[in-house]
Amino acid sequence: MIALSERRQIVSWIEEAHAAGARRHRACALLGITLRTLQRWQQSGEIADDGRRGRRLIPANKLSEQERQAVLSIANSAEFAALAPSQIVPILAERGQYLASESTFYRILRDAKQLKHRQASRAATDGRKPKALKATAPNQLYSWDITYLPTAVRGVFFYLYLFMDIYSRKIVGWQVYERESSAWAADIVCDIVQREGITRQQVTLHSDNGGPMKGATMLATLQTLGILASFSRPAVSNDNPYSEALFKTCKYRPDYPAQPFADLNQARRWVTGFVEWYNQKHRHSAIRYVTPEQRHTGQDTAILKRRKAVYEAAKQQRPERWRGQTRNWDPVRLVYLNPDKEDKILSRLAMKKAA
Repeated sequence: MIALSERRQIVSWIEEAHAAGARRHRACALLGITLRTLQRWQQSGEIADDGRRGRRLIPANKLSEQERQAVLSIANSAEFAALAPSQIVPILAERGQYLASESTFYRILRDAKQLKHRQASRAATDGRKPKALKATAPNQLYSWDITYLPTAVRGVFFYLYLFMDIYSRKIVGWQVYERESSAWAADIVCDIVQREGITRQQVTLHSDNGGPMKGATMLATLQTLGILASFSRPAVSNDNPYSEALFKTCKYRPDYPAQPFADLNQARRWVTGFVEWYNQKHRHSAIRYVTPEQRHTGQDTAILKRRKAVYEAAKQQRPERWRGQTRNWDPVRLVYLNPDKEDKILSRLAMKKAA
């Protein structure tokens, strides 16, 4: 059953999408409900709570209150207070004693609000999703990371530093070094700020939690330049998807060397050619197949307008070959990094409408 607050939010999203031109049944499908369900919610004129009471089944084998207290007493005893049920149950079994299954131990402790870290060590914490970020123009949101480049010596690598503008997908800064260094990363940032004319509080720079990213020199440089820092959750690569995708594009290029790089100069020469191709020639699928340089400099608007005119002219000449609208050549004006659930839904509805 869906809670009343969630019902009202879902109905609000659907009506917003409908007002923008989307069909209700398509919006319902994106949100995982049927049109009939939406109509049932709205039939009384006011969104009401679910009238169903739900099943109430008391298991025949349910533990009595006395048995539950015995489980709690054992779990909270001096001998077992620091152990989890997965440890307690086998020990009791060795002694020929059975009170309840391991899952029942967990359930009883959870109901009693005692299912927590039971040792003196620091409890593990769940990393929260980083703050949702969005960009509506170049030089607002950057992403960066470091990847390995193999060398002729087994186990020794060069390190490729890549900084990209998430809105335009342009590589705005890069370098290849022999090791990871917070100071060298800070030097690249300073160079980017000078070339792009970045002002204070203009750019947010997102990265993972590596040493160079959180090194004292790098953080001090960002603070001095007025660049806001954003970080992924530990060991969660999905929080930095743009840099991960860029590295895949880099290493799966047809001309990526089959043999390891002989020296630092060779690695830098190859990356120079890759960056030139990526920025100047690569038609990126996520930005309507314009190049990152075209989008970064604002040329994409005129290019996409010309493409749209070509398609409209072709449709007028042979309308029988077209069903509905022509291909969507409208510029992508909003790019998200780690969007919230509401942002994802609204973005999908907008894409559905544009299509």
